[in-house]
Amino acid sequence: MSVSAAELRSGKGSHDENFPVASRLVHPRHRPAILAFYEFVRVADDIADHPTLPEADKLAFLDRLEASLLGIGCSEPQGVALKIVLAENALSPRHARDLLTAFRLDVTKRRYRDFDDLIEYCTYSAMPVGRYVLDVHGESQATWPANDRLCAALQIINHLQDCGKDFRNLDRVYLPLDMLAAHGAAVEDLGAAQASPGLRACLSELVTRTDALLGESRGFSASIRDRRLALEVAVIQTLAERLTGLLRTRDPLAERVHLGKPQMAATSVVGIVKGLLGRFVRPAARSAGRS
Repeated sequence: MSVSAAELRSGKGSHDENFPVASRLVHPRHRPAILAFYEFVRVADDIADHPTLPEADKLAFLDRLEASLLGIGCSEPQGVALKIVLAENALSPRHARDLLTAFRLDVTKRRYRDFDDLIEYCTYSAMPVGRYVLDVHGESQATWPANDRLCAALQIINHLQDCGKDFRNLDRVYLPLDMLAAHGAAVEDLGAAQASPGLRACLSELVTRTDALLGESRGFSASIRDRRLALEVAVIQTLAERLTGLLRTRDPLAERVHLGKPQMAATSVVGIVKGLLGRFVRPAARSAGRS
């Protein structure tokens, strides 16, 4: 292969994501490590989602990225750059390698049998992102369970938003097959101009399960020692809750289920306020409980 992985980029950047990536809330000293990780993940994601690249070539490019990350090769600059950042910060490549596992699954696995199968995918595709950011900030692994629930919820929200596009463009379906069948829906329904009643029921059940994950991650922000990271997590939590609300009322096959910049800004302010209140109210409540 004469091209590099970077030449297969979609053009999507950190400012195009549903949720903040190393926003100004994060301390400047941590942003370079997070952005190096994002660039590595972004190029791997673009490879896995490339509409015309053959499967074997996708897997070969992902292998080259991993080799560059581990110092076995140097053909992919994003891998080399992240390797340097990890060494400078005494961080493990584990989270980046877990994500490569997810991207290989994206290339080779196009259906998920049930919700547990989908969550297993999220352990590689989503949870390592938050874990890496926590590691960069020196947070305790005690924060991982709440992180994992929030990250899984974010991943499923993305799947729901893009369910039609993923099916039409990549023949990829993340909606659990047993859930589709239970509501009388079929995979082929995802190719329609609007969702069938059965598909809408399936999507609604997935939103309910996602809301449950968000309920379990609601105390995540308050458990983070770094105040600036805690506020960013509070913003992400609030944005996720807003999006699940939209997914309850909108058809992702027929309507755009994303927040515009003004809506994101307003929701982010709400998230910051919630995050600040969570940091002050919870300690006061704990103190009152001890008295």
